[in-house]
Amino acid sequence: MTDNNITSILIVGGGTAGWMTAAGLSRFIAKGCQITLVESAHIGSIGVGEATIPQIQVFNKTLGINENDFIKKTQGTFKLGIEFVNWGQLNDSYIHGFGHLGQDMSALPFHHYWWKMRKQNKAEPLKDYALNCCAAYQNKFMRSIDAGNSPLSNIVYAYQFDAGLYAQYLKDYAIGLGVQHLIADIDSASVNAQTGAIESVSLKDSTPLSADLFIDCSGMRALLLEKTLNIGYENWQHWLPTDSAWAVPSEKLNPLPPYTRSTAHSAGWQWRIPLQHRTGNGHVFSSAYMAENTARDILLSNLDTPAINDPKLIKFTTGKRKSFWHKNCVAIGLSSGFMEPLESTSIHLVQSAIARLMALFPDKNFNQANIDEFNRQTHFEYDSIRDFIILHYKATQREDSKFWRYCKNMSVPDSLAEKLELFKASAHVMRYNNELFNENSWIEVLFGQNIEPESYHPLTNMMSEQEIQQNLLNIRNVVQQCVDYMPSHNEFIHHHCKA
Repeated sequence: MTDNNITSILIVGGGTAGWMTAAGLSRFIAKGCQITLVESAHIGSIGVGEATIPQIQVFNKTLGINENDFIKKTQGTFKLGIEFVNWGQLNDSYIHGFGHLGQDMSALPFHHYWWKMRKQNKAEPLKDYALNCCAAYQNKFMRSIDAGNSPLSNIVYAYQFDAGLYAQYLKDYAIGLGVQHLIADIDSASVNAQTGAIESVSLKDSTPLSADLFIDCSGMRALLLEKTLNIGYENWQHWLPTDSAWAVPSEKLNPLPPYTRSTAHSAGWQWRIPLQHRTGNGHVFSSAYMAENTARDILLSNLDTPAINDPKLIKFTTGKRKSFWHKNCVAIGLSSGFMEPLESTSIHLVQSAIARLMALFPDKNFNQANIDEFNRQTHFEYDSIRDFIILHYKATQREDSKFWRYCKNMSVPDSLAEKLELFKASAHVMRYNNELFNENSWIEVLFGQNIEPESYHPLTNMMSEQEIQQNLLNIRNVVQQCVDYMPSHNEFIHHHCKA
């Protein structure tokens, strides 16, 4: 250690964001730096972020977490993708499956060959060529095995779990590594008049807590970054008009689907997340287009299993902070912005912020170049995820409500408009700067919501239609053989990680 090293970190707020941050930092910061997490006993977490994307496996593995134990302790299930119902048109459905889509041919992406034949009614629906999609609909799951070039060798999956239990799991982990845990309410924060940096926070009993680095995990209140440092907020409601959600747990499903479901209603959408002990449900809606009581009734009347609690109302404004790291304060989680949970990105944004902070970890000088780079990368990540979520609303043919007519006809960010224009012309999807969602994700949503390109890659014409058809048939057969080999999701959980 040197005199300039960070020797104390104060995390303000618990929940998933706070305890993920505490666990991640305590795993890698050497002795000599005290990490303290302070949380209120009176303020509960949002607690609805129960579905994830595959990148969370990296976080858990980095911490050395045993997957079976983690699934047991969090009442978790496995997730192969997300089903979308009623998004393109009423009664439509498709799955955004993780992992591979078909098999590339002659160095060209699979979907170009598929689209060439589909335009002639000589190909089956896109989902029939993806292992995750087929397995999901047949309630099958397994981990990858060594099966050569078979799809079974690379099964991509995420998790569905109880976010409160995950926070408790990480809390035990972090405290075991020396994180100090305080239950207290924060009254205010003190800022240095000359530097503008936070010096300490004061508890309700006037006890001051000082630190070198402050991490704001206080949720949408953003006690430090917003209420103390007045960073400002960029509102995205003109693109993502939902601002409310009713959330309610219901009895568990049987069999357990290995996927999350998103069903579009007249002014928003409803989630369904299957866990071992219950089902997470919620109705995200726009209060400008639907009354709260109506939204509540729609949620309760569309549950697959009986509710086991009263619904809880959550209000939010989709958008992001104008900066995520300012002076000696970093916002992680909902304090940094709100991305509606349509593509299960909330927990990933926590994970990526932790990784980014570790990569650009400061000393007491708080070099502005590090801060600027952290903010630049975070802005890009938020904006690219934002575009992908806006796509779901924009790429609709629904005109059965004012809400959907607005979404269909609204202007979108230039970055999304350019992607849509390219895809509509030639079925190309360009991925920039390692953005989160890959080409297959965009393809599944665009085709799933009936956006049909005018053409496809011209080099597909170098292969005869007969050969393309035979390749498509072979891929379908291999996918189905793999699904037939897989155990049911219920069987896999019962055998390996039953809570």
